Amino acid sequence: MKIDTRIEAGVMIARPRGELDLSTAGEFKLSIDRELDARKIVRLLIDLSEVSFMDSSGLGAILGRYRKLSLLGGKLFLIAPHGAVKSMLELSGIDRIVPVYDSEEECLRQIQRN
Repeated sequence: MKIDTRIEAGVMIARPRGELDLSTAGEFKLSIDRELDARKIVRLLIDLSEVSFMDSSGLGAILGRYRKLSLLGGKLFLIAPHGAVKSMLELSGIDRIVPVYDSEEECLRQIQRN
């Protein structure tokens, strides 16, 4: 798995690529947390458009970032899940507690309004 990150308007945007599963969830968590902690960021946007597969370990990694940010008064947003990844989010109910947007632009506009 490869994870690209950048900061835009105080929001960390993470774009994982590949599979988010048992073998990559630990790397995902460490990479994201390292950036969040180093930059004191409390708003995280995870772009799932290039995640081809996600299992319960991937869901746990996302939910863990949600909990971490919630404790800090922050927010997590998900972008462009598709196929089996989108179904997994819906079946787990994560999409009911974490806002899901179709595009990064749409999400950033909404964040700026609030």
